[in-house]
Amino acid sequence: MASLFTWKVHSGGDVVAPDERLSWPRTIGIGFQHIAAMFGATFLVPVLTGLPPATTLFFSGIGTILFLIITQNRVPSYLGSSFAFLGPIAAATAGQGGAAAALGGVVATGILLVLVGLVVKAVGASWINWLLPPAVTGTIVMVIGFNLASVAYNKAWSGTGPGAGQLQAQGPLLGIITLLAIGVIAAVSRGFLGRISIFLGIVIGYVVALVRGDVDTKPISDAKWIALPTFTSPTFTMSAILLFIPVVLVLIAENVGHVKAVAAMTGKNLDDQMGNALMGDGLATTLAGAGGGSGTTTYAENIGVMAATKVYSTIAYYIAAVGAILLALCPKFGAVLSATPVGVLGGASVALFGMIGMLGAKIWIESKVDLSNSTNLIVAGSSLIIGIADVSFKIGDYTFNGIINATLVAILGYHILHAMRKR
Repeated sequence: MASLFTWKVHSGGDVVAPDERLSWPRTIGIGFQHIAAMFGATFLVPVLTGLPPATTLFFSGIGTILFLIITQNRVPSYLGSSFAFLGPIAAATAGQGGAAAALGGVVATGILLVLVGLVVKAVGASWINWLLPPAVTGTIVMVIGFNLASVAYNKAWSGTGPGAGQLQAQGPLLGIITLLAIGVIAAVSRGFLGRISIFLGIVIGYVVALVRGDVDTKPISDAKWIALPTFTSPTFTMSAILLFIPVVLVLIAENVGHVKAVAAMTGKNLDDQMGNALMGDGLATTLAGAGGGSGTTTYAENIGVMAATKVYSTIAYYIAAVGAILLALCPKFGAVLSATPVGVLGGASVALFGMIGMLGAKIWIESKVDLSNSTNLIVAGSSLIIGIADVSFKIGDYTFNGIINATLVAILGYHILHAMRKR
């Protein structure tokens, strides 16, 4: 174990390997850069879903450390909040079980991901590529984003949703200002600022709301400077857990894709770490759900930082993880995040949920999915309509919502119809 926490001082060259480090001041600086890269998205998921931001931030730090240890410091990655959980958490919270049932779904997702990781370690990852070809994964990602259209509308245009208090129900103005700020920043900024345009847009919307008197500052002034985050225990109901099954598929695709990306950047063969990466993310998600936080995934934002700096040192991620934990131990900081007006979050949601959906189209384009193939068109088109319209049905006490049904149609429809086509 001692060698696991030993990094050679980088001796020269452009690329800093995972088992190397720069001087401590520069290494700490890179760690802070990773905090900045993950922060906007990591706090946004719990704020949108009503979960405690500080708790999610706390478990993202813990989860990142566990992930690095499980992958033997060979897969430099930060585990932040996954947007794939937005829809299921919102649906489960709105149901009879409330937030506790949603956390139970997060825990179940993590456990399933650990089991998938064990299977991948035993037999390899080739079956994942068969089960989830780009035509299917692109469709599922699009559904997860576009299914949330009504949530974004309600927050941005009517100021309703989790956390919408008397001060926050201010109509569409804050949502419009936030959305415009995000668009302008994304258009005129280059590099890192462009990556965090949603975060910066929220900051601008927050400041406008503060000037207008639309932010309830009493919880901020009442909050302590140092204390443990709020921990919440999950409850387990099958109807809620079913909502999270599509998330498992998305997390598998994300983790496999990110491990391949890191392997390409570092020039190392990381196929033997694919199962470990899935188990690490699964364990991190399980712990987060068990304590009251949102589920995690490896972050493309931080992979982008590595691509820009060519510094792949895992010690920088340990520093980022410790920094996240320390931020989470400041309730006043968490209270500032929780006070974000719903209208501001709504404007960000319009951009964010739409971007998630368009990432599905990006998967199709980059993988050159044949959309002139009528079978692909029928499967993808039908799944999207089912997901966006939230076509649901009940069997006994279990509700199968639009995301679940669209995922089933995408996977089963693709494989069954393509098998029939080959005959």
